[in-house]
Amino acid sequence: MVKGMAVARVKDRKGQIVAQATRLFSKHGFDKVRVKDLADACKITEPALYRHYASKGAIYNAVLDSLGASLEHQELFDTLDQQPRLDAILRGIADHILTFFDAHREPYRLLLYSTLGHHTKARQVYRSIRLPYVKYLIKRLDQFKTQGAIRKKDSEITARCFVGMVFDCATCTMLWDNYQGKKCSAQELIANNVPIFVAGLLKQPQPGR
Repeated sequence: MVKGMAVARVKDRKGQIVAQATRLFSKHGFDKVRVKDLADACKITEPALYRHYASKGAIYNAVLDSLGASLEHQELFDTLDQQPRLDAILRGIADHILTFFDAHREPYRLLLYSTLGHHTKARQVYRSIRLPYVKYLIKRLDQFKTQGAIRKKDSEITARCFVGMVFDCATCTMLWDNYQGKKCSAQELIANNVPIFVAGLLKQPQPGR
């Protein structure tokens, strides 16, 4: 009983550290956040923090692991595996990205910081947050090409461009409200942009649209 309570306390403390680290890293960037800042945010000492994580880099890795889990990529992909229509797959991916980052802005700010600052961990952030969408879409595009349903375009380039477009739309809805005209909802962006990609890929229109 006592051992179980101790394990729970450690888990809670590590969760607190990750939550505060996500907030601070997304607000200030990895380089500007000190271990002391993380400890102060958790209201613990630096030695106490080091008992849970060996370094700031280890905390950052834990943040990325947490982000990857919170995105629930696999649940989305399992659902889309049952979907035979290209437009529905693209809509599903776009909706998942835009809905998540509209509700959870800190992970996207973390992605922006690491990428725009050319941080050494930018590739790691990309792998955790964006790459799963790209890899899944490559797989489905290759399937459609094998079936002869879409034009023979480079699946990796197409997948990267589509996912990149959606993430850019997430930036627009989150950071540039009314900056370049009216604010668009996630559904408006999806309704406008997905058909453009679909039209460029399909050899002929899908029925029932």
